[in-house]
Amino acid sequence: MKTYDIEVQRLKSARHDHGMIELGADALVQTRQLRDGQPDASALRLTVDNARALVLLLKQQLAELDKLQPRSRRSGRA
Repeated sequence: MKTYDIEVQRLKSARHDHGMIELGADALVQTRQLRDGQPDASALRLTVDNARALVLLLKQQLAELDKLQPRSRRSGRA
């Protein structure tokens, strides 16, 4: 499995379509060199400001998706 270091430089957009949330971002993507004892996973790095913006964008998109649900399913009960 290939692993990557992904550095988000700028968040540009967020939208949802067919059950998926798509984020537009400027990012630097580099292949990650695995070292002994390091987990076999890609890493995402972003500034605190970008992390806060990401949380706000996700909350906004999820709220829009919740509006599309029938009223009986919005209460949180399954």
